[in-house]
Amino acid sequence: MLYLKKIDGLVGPLLARLLPRPAQVATITQTPSSFLLIRPGGIGDAVLLIPMILALKKAYPDCRVEVLAENRNHRVFALCPGVDRVFCYDNARDLLLVLRRRYDVAIDSEQWHRLSALVARTIRSPIKIGFGTNERKRLFTHSIGYRHESYEMRSFFDLLTPLNIDVPMPISYPFLAVPASVQQSADNFLENTLNKPFVVLFPGASIPERCWGAEKFHQLAIRLFDVGVSVVVVGGQEDYAVGAAILADTSGLNLAGKTNLPETAGVLSRSQLLVSGDSGVLHLGAGLGVSTVSLFGPGIADKWAPVGESHTVINHALPCSPCTRFGTTPPCPIGAKCIQDISVEEVFSAAKKLLGLKLKRVVFDAI
Repeated sequence: MLYLKKIDGLVGPLLARLLPRPAQVATITQTPSSFLLIRPGGIGDAVLLIPMILALKKAYPDCRVEVLAENRNHRVFALCPGVDRVFCYDNARDLLLVLRRRYDVAIDSEQWHRLSALVARTIRSPIKIGFGTNERKRLFTHSIGYRHESYEMRSFFDLLTPLNIDVPMPISYPFLAVPASVQQSADNFLENTLNKPFVVLFPGASIPERCWGAEKFHQLAIRLFDVGVSVVVVGGQEDYAVGAAILADTSGLNLAGKTNLPETAGVLSRSQLLVSGDSGVLHLGAGLGVSTVSLFGPGIADKWAPVGESHTVINHALPCSPCTRFGTTPPCPIGAKCIQDISVEEVFSAAKKLLGLKLKRVVFDAI
C-alpha cells in the first residue's frame, strides 16, 4: 500500500542500518518444521511465489507454512493448498500474532522495501532469508542476490538456495487450485456463459501507464463476438464503468466489481483465454493454466510475462521501455506510447491463434 511505501522511504533505511545484525548461521543442518513466508505487495508477486511454496512443501512434506501477506493480496493464498495459515502484514493484530510466534525459517520475498526485512529480522527464527538489494541485506542470516533480468518466479526459487532444494523447472501448470465451493460461486456468476467458449478481458492496471484503454478493448470484444466467442470482463469496482463501455452493444458479461479474487480465479478457470495488461490478474490466469495474451510496455516482460507456447506477449520494446524498476514507474512524457501503440488487430490476431489451438470445435468461419 502507498502509505507503507512512504513509511519505508522515510524510516526504512535508517532502521535497517541501526538494527543489530542477526547471529549468522553458516549451514542449515536440521530439518526445518515451520516456515514463515513474508509477501507484501500485489497479487502478481503472490501468485508467482506459490510454486516456490509448493517446492518447499515437496521437500519438507510435514512442515507448516504460514504466510504474512497484505490485505490486497492475501486471498491469493486461498488458492494454494500448501499454505496452512495466512496473516496480514498491514493488520496490527495479525502482525503482533506473528511476532509472538516461533519459526525455524523466515523468508522475506520482498524485492526492495525495507519494512518486511525489518519484520523478518524481528521474527523469532534462527534462519532469515531474503534479497540483499540494499541495506536490507544486513538483516538476514542468508542474503540472496536479485537480478532484473531473471523471470520473477525463478528469483523466488533462488530464496530456497540455502535450503538446498532443487528447483522444479519447467513449472507444471496449473499450480493454483480453486476450492470447489468457490468454483460453484464463480459458476453462478457466469450464468449461461458456461454453455459456450468465452474470453476474459481485464482492462485494469495498477498505474495509468499500463492501461490499453476501454475503446481498444471494446473493439476487441466486438471482433471476438463477430467470430462466435463470448466475452467476460473482470476487475474491481473501479473497473465496472470501463467494463460497461467495453461491452456496449454486445451481449457480454460484466463481472467487474462483482467477484472477489478467488471467485475471479474461478471465472478464469472456465475461460479459453485471458487478455490483460501487465497485472496480477494476468499471473492469476497463467497460474490456473489459462492461455494469455499480455500487453507489455513499461514493465519488464522478461521478468513478469508468462512463459510457454500457451502465452503470447505483445511488446513493442521502444528504446525507452521498460522503464519500471522495483515496482516504480516514472511519469511518461510521451503518453505511454509503448502500450498505446499496440493495435487491436495485433491483439485479435494473437487471440485467434491461441483460441485456434485451444478450442476443439472451431467456430472461426468468419476469420
